[in-house]
Order: sequence, then C-alpha cells, then structure tokens
Amino acid sequence: MRKSAGAQLAFLLLISAVVLLAIMGACLTVGRYGLPAHTIFTAFNPFAKDSVSAADATVLYQVRLPRMVGAALVGAALALAGVSYQGIFRNPLVSPGILGVSQGASVGAAGAILLGLSTLGVSAAALVGGIVAVLLATSIPRVLRNDSTLMLVLSGVIIGGFGSALVGILKFVADPETELAAIVFWQMGSLSDVRTDSLAHCALLALPAAALLLAMRWRINVISLGDREAAALGVNLRRDRSFAILAATVLTAAAVCLAGTVSWVGLVVPHLCRLVVGPNNARLLPLSVTFGASFMVVVDTLARSLNQMEVPLGVVTGMIGAPLFLLLLAVGKVKVR
Repeated sequence: MRKSAGAQLAFLLLISAVVLLAIMGACLTVGRYGLPAHTIFTAFNPFAKDSVSAADATVLYQVRLPRMVGAALVGAALALAGVSYQGIFRNPLVSPGILGVSQGASVGAAGAILLGLSTLGVSAAALVGGIVAVLLATSIPRVLRNDSTLMLVLSGVIIGGFGSALVGILKFVADPETELAAIVFWQMGSLSDVRTDSLAHCALLALPAAALLLAMRWRINVISLGDREAAALGVNLRRDRSFAILAATVLTAAAVCLAGTVSWVGLVVPHLCRLVVGPNNARLLPLSVTFGASFMVVVDTLARSLNQMEVPLGVVTGMIGAPLFLLLLAVGKVKVR
C-alpha cells in the first residue's frame, strides 16, 4: 500500500513538474518585448544550429529568466509555508503571515527605503525585520508561560498590529514624492528588481528551510492530529513544532524580501493541492512546491503583461485568489469550523 501511495505521489510530482516547465516555457515568450517560441527552444537546446541574437539573449538571460525563476521560488516558498502553518496550527484558514512576518518585513523595508539603501539593502532589511517579528511573537508565550497554539497565534496578531502601526509612522514621515511611493509599491509586491544576486541570496535561505519541512512532513501530519495524540505517538511536540515554524518563517521571509508582500498564495494554493491529494501533509507538502511555483509564474506574467505599466503582484493575486477562495468555500472544499 505504501509503495503504491509513493508511486502515485511520484507520478503526480512528475506531471506537475512537467506542467511547471511548460508554463515557464510559454511565459518566457510573453512580454512587451516578444520572444518567439523558436528563440526559447534554440536558447535551451545545446544541439541547435541557430544562435540567439544579442538583444534576445539579454532579455532572456538577464531579465526574463531570473524574474521567472524568482516567481517560481516565491510561489513555492509561500505555498509550502502555507501548508506547513495550516498543519501545525490545525487550521485550514491560516496563511504564512500569521506570526507577523509580513508586517515585520514591511517595517524593515520601509526603514531601509527611508535610509536610501540599495535594492539589496532593502531586501536584507526586510528579511531581518520579518525574522525579528517572528522572534518577538514566539517569545511572548514563553514570557507569559503559556505555550498553547492559541497564545502563539494571538502573539502574532499583536506583533502584526504593532508592525502595521510602525509602517504607518514611517509612511507619515516619508517624502510623499519619492519614498512614500517606493514603500507603497514594495508593500504591493513586485519582482521587477529581481537579479541573479538577490535570487541567489533568497535561494540560500529558502532551499534549506524547504528541505527541512519536506523531511518533517510525516511529523507535521502527527502534529496536525492534536497535542495529546502527537505526544502519545512519541513526538517531541515542542521541538518539532518549533523547527517547523522556524523553517516556514524563513521561507516566508525569503519570499517577502524578494517580492514584497504577496497575499493569497499561501492560503489558496494549499487548498488547490488538497483537491488533488486530500489532507495528507506527506503528499501536500511536496505537491505544494510545484503548484505554488506554477501559480506564481502565471501571476507574475499577468502582472507584467496586462498593462503598459506593471501591475503590482498583490493586486493580481487578490483578483485571482479572492474569487477562487470564494469558489472553494461555495462548493464546500474548504471546511470552516
């Protein structure tokens, strides 16, 4: 039975990976500067006799491909973090920003923009801000000597609200002609500034965290059963939950520092995966990687192609995610208790 289930999961992962590559190949041709499918095929075919022009190569390798890889990385990170958080907190309505990581990252990014730091500096400040916010959120239950899941969630709400207030103060003192616009645009999400160096820094953070969560997928299954059941099955609940939360937080922070605040991905994609493989986290976590990556590649392609001016990612994800989530609620695929 286990071999059959493993073979089914491997087949689903293979199919979803092929679909992801097909979507990426198709989306590489889309943009204000058109790239024919033949050019894409030639660029990635080592046996091709034709060569790619210098202009096409510049657009493909220096602009479009890094951005598309960044979109896939952000989507995979947010979806994987979303599935993990929903399993850890035993709530299908939980999203990756539950512990205040998005608000903390916004504080860091806004402060860096006011200080006039570079794009890389803004990303680094966002990462630090997100991690500090989660450290504060997780320290409150220890100070109050109440390590329940509810207290942790409430701590995240407190830190998130405080972070939003700090961002409001920074917006108030920002230059309305330059800094304020930059802060607002960053909060709405964009991959327009993704370059190879920022992509590498994000990957260095995201890949180990993703590997840890995938290795813990069976333990997250046990944690999702409840505290008593997990303890009865011999799971070190405090340790395993802490490691899983830390890894999911690092994934979220890495995605936020690369793309800004992007909503709905970590909430909607896990439910789309559940339509395919059910509630088993051992299957959900691996499949969420390819589903999230595919979703975000399509979203980013729409964001840079719908208008002459780039549409913020948060706008596109909201326009797609909100109706899609409502549809899932209407057909009863999301259980609200």
